[in-house]
Amino acid sequence: MRILLVEDDAVLREVMARSLLDAGHRVDQAATAEEAAHLWRVQPADAVLLDLNLPQHARPGSDTGSGLAVLRAARQRGDRTPVLVLTARNRTEERIAGLDAGADDYLGKPFDLAEVEARLRALVRRATGAEDIARLGRLVLDRRARRFSLGEELLELPAREFEVLWELMSPPGHAVSKRALSDKLSGFDEALGDNALEAFVSRLRKKLAGSGAAIRTLRGIGYMLEPEA
Repeated sequence: MRILLVEDDAVLREVMARSLLDAGHRVDQAATAEEAAHLWRVQPADAVLLDLNLPQHARPGSDTGSGLAVLRAARQRGDRTPVLVLTARNRTEERIAGLDAGADDYLGKPFDLAEVEARLRALVRRATGAEDIARLGRLVLDRRARRFSLGEELLELPAREFEVLWELMSPPGHAVSKRALSDKLSGFDEALGDNALEAFVSRLRKKLAGSGAAIRTLRGIGYMLEPEA
């Protein structure tokens, strides 16, 4: 998954980012409401971890005065990215305000990092309609364990090939555009070109040979994972 992490506490943000990276996710980080609003607009994410109590340097009239305002602005423009609010504001009325602004779930500080990741998985599953276990031919994706297997054999993949296959398997049989894959695999300051993406797909095709699952190129659209002919 690609996650936007919005947290003003530098130490906590670093700990959370490292935990998410170690779990195999890609993480974009913001420390202020302005940074969060900008990143949310320009870099698509699978989920947002949002602290409500953010420092602000917003101009008068700006809609980026707090985490709550950033969330409201995103929902008002039609962005439905799943949001898990993380905050020390754990009074009932503040939880209600966050949920009413469009948050999908709410977790008060202090929290357990394993629970944060579990809640993120649940939010993304609900948003995409994906199940914990996805199968196509002999290819199996276990979302909880974040691993692929071919029958009983673990399929070892480099990080970016793993992410490409994850997207194509979420769920199998749906078209994924080249732009969407590039956005998921690119860093904020690093764009992944079509040639590099095609190289990842080519290597995956070889590894999936005989698995019962095949990657089909949809000209002018992107790729789809489907039963092998």
